Amino acid sequence: MKTSFLAGLPLALILALAGCDGQPAGESAHHEHAGEHDEHDEPPKGEHGGRLLEEGALAVELAVAEKGTPPKYQAWLYRDGRLLPASAGSVEVRLKRLGERSESHRLEALADGSLMASSVVGEPHSFDVEVLASIEGQALHWSYPSYEGRTEIEQAIAEEAGIRVAPAGPGEIADTHEVQGLLTPVEGRIAKVMARFPGPIRRLAVDVGDRVRAGQTLASVESNLSLTEYAVSAPISGVVLVRNASLGALAGEGAPLFEIADLSTLWVDLHLFGADAQYIRPGLPVEVTRLSDGASARSVVERVLPGTATASQSTVARASLANADGFWRPGSAVKARIVVARQPAALVVPLAALQSFRDWQVVFVRVGDTYEVRPVELGKRDAERVEVLSGIEPGDQVVVEQSYLVKADIEKSGASHDH
Repeated sequence: MKTSFLAGLPLALILALAGCDGQPAGESAHHEHAGEHDEHDEPPKGEHGGRLLEEGALAVELAVAEKGTPPKYQAWLYRDGRLLPASAGSVEVRLKRLGERSESHRLEALADGSLMASSVVGEPHSFDVEVLASIEGQALHWSYPSYEGRTEIEQAIAEEAGIRVAPAGPGEIADTHEVQGLLTPVEGRIAKVMARFPGPIRRLAVDVGDRVRAGQTLASVESNLSLTEYAVSAPISGVVLVRNASLGALAGEGAPLFEIADLSTLWVDLHLFGADAQYIRPGLPVEVTRLSDGASARSVVERVLPGTATASQSTVARASLANADGFWRPGSAVKARIVVARQPAALVVPLAALQSFRDWQVVFVRVGDTYEVRPVELGKRDAERVEVLSGIEPGDQVVVEQSYLVKADIEKSGASHDH
């Protein structure tokens, strides 16, 4: 199969091309959907709606019974189109799933004239089927593919589309508490700059937002006592937050002309309500996210303040953020996830691996160039990963990025199993 033309295209475009009546000149589709066939290839059906397997005058009708029972194989026996009693033969269904996993289902006679397996056919119903039967002493054998939730995507195309897989394995689920808070300057790193002697302000050297260094001249004031100018200097390095001074105005005693803050580190004051306050303690890791744009940073809870905030009646937990580049601004509203504990889990996958498919929560497993849906039972989860209780095995290659592309490709195929 040629790939030079399609290999450079995004998967979404390739899917669109494959869905057209024709294909690019001289090229074949980038994958084949296992189990696809046109309406003329539909297998014959028996009177109960199952697949009819025929050999000469004998036939077995095979279906997956689901009404009132977990999915189980059910069969009926025929000779010359006439229904035979279940005691006239036996049926065994052998399945080979993706990844060479095999299973066998032996059917037993029921009082209603059919045969049914006691074993459940697990989802997905996607496998190569081998049917071994005996009717009135004559051995019969059929085999056929019955695929659903499966597609093939060449490796080069998958890589171009950003589809990435990783082995499922053990991990940890974080017990997190989400709270909100505010960024504030660090107390003791704010300076209010006063005039030493009253007099008119003759020169202003800085404005709000300017970065200044300790000892830098901020303004000049003419002393009313000596009638000479003196410099008003910055006592610390930082950023000018407030400028109350204006040119020609009188600098009086006790009135600050400027307010300067060292913003190289900011406090994150997080407000804890109700039971949250019982679990939060110094040393816990915290991820801080700015509400305005989603920017985030990691820190650690440094202390839980002993008092209660009067207005909100909350307990305040405090962390610090390094801010040498001025990326974070005082007054910004933030949310934070505080990890209070981590619990081991035998099998986890990233949240990005999850998709909805029919009525299931699923992941997609890759074997070679074949991708197949796996319904999963889920346990605990955190902001990044989820525990998988059943549906996949350790080491399964699970799609962890661009899983929605695999889902779209499988849904486009429309392949289904016999019911």
